[in-house]
Amino acid sequence: MPSYFFELNALKKARLYRERRLYPADLADFASNDYLGLGRRKDLLQKAFEMLQTQPTHAPKASMLVNGYHSLHRALENDLCALLDFEACVLVGSGFLGNVALIEALVRKNDLLFIDTHYHASGQFIAKKSPNTIFFNHNDGQDLQAKLEQHQPKGRAIIAIEGVYSMDGTIPPLEILECAREHNAYLILDEAHSLGSIGANLKGVLDHYNLKPTDKTIILGTFSKAYGSYGAFIGASGEIIDFLCNRAKSIIYTTSLSVLDTALSLINIQEIYQDPSPFVELLAQMRACVAGFGWHTKSSILTLPFDNIKDLLTTQEELLKEGFICGAIRPPTVKRSLLRVGLNIQPTNTLGLLKSLCGCLQGFYLPNRPPVVG
Repeated sequence: MPSYFFELNALKKARLYRERRLYPADLADFASNDYLGLGRRKDLLQKAFEMLQTQPTHAPKASMLVNGYHSLHRALENDLCALLDFEACVLVGSGFLGNVALIEALVRKNDLLFIDTHYHASGQFIAKKSPNTIFFNHNDGQDLQAKLEQHQPKGRAIIAIEGVYSMDGTIPPLEILECAREHNAYLILDEAHSLGSIGANLKGVLDHYNLKPTDKTIILGTFSKAYGSYGAFIGASGEIIDFLCNRAKSIIYTTSLSVLDTALSLINIQEIYQDPSPFVELLAQMRACVAGFGWHTKSSILTLPFDNIKDLLTTQEELLKEGFICGAIRPPTVKRSLLRVGLNIQPTNTLGLLKSLCGCLQGFYLPNRPPVVG
């Protein structure tokens, strides 16, 4: 009987083999998406536990549309609507499930989906299977404009972009958001990496451009990045949320979001937005710190490309010896291997640790390899 031995061996030879690995807890974490450092805040976790103790049940028990809709779910949805100025909201199990819900359910027979070539794999997974999909060049408003003019659907035009692209740290140009309004298109904004990291009030790409959502704006946000918890949500008009609750398989046929994660999200979001200014200031200082070493990003993601996988993995191991963990990202996730540095707030001495990391990178990373600029 055939096995998977030879396929696994080929991955190992190509240095593309992946494995789960437990790293020392004392490493300075510049690899995760915990941009605001809430993942280590035991005081916030304790508040979530205390909130949960007042509830009759601490398990979701069922699908949200059967008997799994908890009062804390509704409270979090209401808070998000008020915070981000959306009419309605629905919680989903993860960002991946959220993208599956949006693209699988919203793109109907006569519609066309215009999607950025760098959109997250959870969206491309569905989009590539559909004849209704048209890809446009990454962050290229002119290419999007040309394709919208060339391909005019009988039904809806739907544009899908990210607020911050996780593999290069870039922010979509205002031109693309304006293009959506000009063509009266629905706009899906995957804000997994932008909520809590960009904008004057840390409310994502709309906040970054000082825009308000319209009835055709659809936001996908996650709690597992800057919000320091787990799960995701979709914010949109009441009509769209109702439609998703009746047509999106990854909402209908999955158990509702963990109640503990919901409580933690409520607590963490309150912590951030009661006064976001200290977080805003420290994130700005971190970007200025890396800029002092010649690297630039407008988000909380800095990526350094490598010519080969061996050098990338060697650099990652050298950084581990120095007490830092950064993400080594390899194909097929990206075309060109890169070291991904998350500008994450640390429990103590954030700027000092980041400065030390940059100093190490100057020694390990060849100066003539410029970073991808965000």
